[in-house]
Amino acid sequence: MSHPSRLSSPLASSLAALLLAGCASLSGSAPAPVTSAAPEPSQDDEPTVTLTLLHVNDVYQFTPVDFGERGGLGRLSTLRKQVLAESPNTLFLMAGDTLGPSVESTFHKGKQMIDAWNALGLDYAVLGNHEFDFGPDVMRQRMKESHFTWLGANVMDKKTGRTFGDTPPFVIRDVGGVKVGIFGVLLGKTKYSSKPGPDVYFTDTCAKARELVPQMRKQGAQIIIGLTHLFVAEDKVLARCAPIDLIIGGHEHVMMQAVSNGTPIVKMSSEARELGRVTLHVGTRSHKLKSMDFDVMPITPEVPEDPAFAAAMREYDALTAELSQPVGRTAVTLDASEEANRTRETNLASFVADAYRKATGAEVAIINGGSIRSDSVLRPGPLLRRDVLAIHPYPGSVVSIEVTGAVLRQALEQGVSRSAEEADPGRFPQVSGIHYAFDVCRPAGDRIVRVTVNGEPLEPKRTYTLATNSYMAEGGDGYTMFKGAKYLVSPQKGKTTQDVLRDAFASAEAIAPVTDGRIERLRGGARDLAKMDDPNAPTCPAAAAQAAQ
Repeated sequence: MSHPSRLSSPLASSLAALLLAGCASLSGSAPAPVTSAAPEPSQDDEPTVTLTLLHVNDVYQFTPVDFGERGGLGRLSTLRKQVLAESPNTLFLMAGDTLGPSVESTFHKGKQMIDAWNALGLDYAVLGNHEFDFGPDVMRQRMKESHFTWLGANVMDKKTGRTFGDTPPFVIRDVGGVKVGIFGVLLGKTKYSSKPGPDVYFTDTCAKARELVPQMRKQGAQIIIGLTHLFVAEDKVLARCAPIDLIIGGHEHVMMQAVSNGTPIVKMSSEARELGRVTLHVGTRSHKLKSMDFDVMPITPEVPEDPAFAAAMREYDALTAELSQPVGRTAVTLDASEEANRTRETNLASFVADAYRKATGAEVAIINGGSIRSDSVLRPGPLLRRDVLAIHPYPGSVVSIEVTGAVLRQALEQGVSRSAEEADPGRFPQVSGIHYAFDVCRPAGDRIVRVTVNGEPLEPKRTYTLATNSYMAEGGDGYTMFKGAKYLVSPQKGKTTQDVLRDAFASAEAIAPVTDGRIERLRGGARDLAKMDDPNAPTCPAAAAQAAQ
């Protein structure tokens, strides 16, 4: 069957226009609905059948987020039922990442999310990298509990030689008389970023699409949908590998629209802050895709919660109430985003490092930016027990050790040793009592250009007391220079990281941490504000000179 002309669709046309205007990626905490034009009249007046695809991605909790202002799967359930009443030819898709990480999943290992999707009537989900956070055996159990179908054509099991959990390589579903084929693929870095185990491996997504799409066409699929959990750059490559009508993706946590090789690519932001809706108009005789419409449905308090969903999730009410208990208040926005805390000074990381230092009475503190796990922005208002556990989900200890100034410098070098090579290295050193500057253009091991301790130059031979977490003190994230140091506060006697953070949140009527310049990130001697993956970021002088030769 010939592939339909996708560029003529309203969605593809609008997305192409966005690309030309430099607006292929749209983000915001409360995006306005994006709606394409009405279906184009067919030149041959062929009648069409309307299909609806609802989609979300990267949903880690079933309760609302942003102080209740966005998200909530009970509200989503209401919207889904409204759409079903309007368009019975509807499929509900989830583009990966739901079992972890979340506060609830530290207790239930993702079972609460499976219960939520079962209650919602999810049809298909692609495996995301966080589906493996609790290991392959837990994931297999969650798949058995699922009333919907998981997809992951490129996720393989060495022991069986088949797809992980025997997920189907693709599905073909008759929707309103149209055969819709859906395949799912997951990014390969999951092998290292999560815990899939030694027997799980990931094959090339492009090769998999080239293999599957012809098979799907041969088995009668009239519309091909790629349900993916990839970076958008990988989605664009996938679209060039095989004739795919639409890619519905996840992973970035940012609402995105793009076009590659005439294939529209759409993603929602995280935590079901909005529900994506794609409407397909398919010819009843030719079975060709005539046009597409795209809409975004914000999930806000104006949408009532579905009572049936609330009843299905009743067993989690006690945990939800406990996590909603206030432990403090912030007068300012707290930056708990992963990218920021792993690349530069943030007000939250400085606050946490200060809290560790105060809790132990140490002279200085160093924590790894990756220990701040929430990957969110906390707006001014109440701080809840949920926030404490989201920031520090793993209950390590806050410890104090003795180290020399030389070891402190070595630790800082280790912390910035991947700052030019990785977008968000977890080892990045957030500090208290220390001011330091580093230059990403210098070679690893020689990037620290300035260090002061409590306003005085670092003395290599002097002994300092250092507060950190037990993970780093035991050599985690490559901080092996701390192993064997003398403990002043041992892991057994130190408070948990969660207790220290909770006490710090409760230490004032409202906290208001700020950044104070304790970390300076330089690029060739000048202040560096660009993200590593920013194509407009200035190059290092040596690299620019080499490129000019």
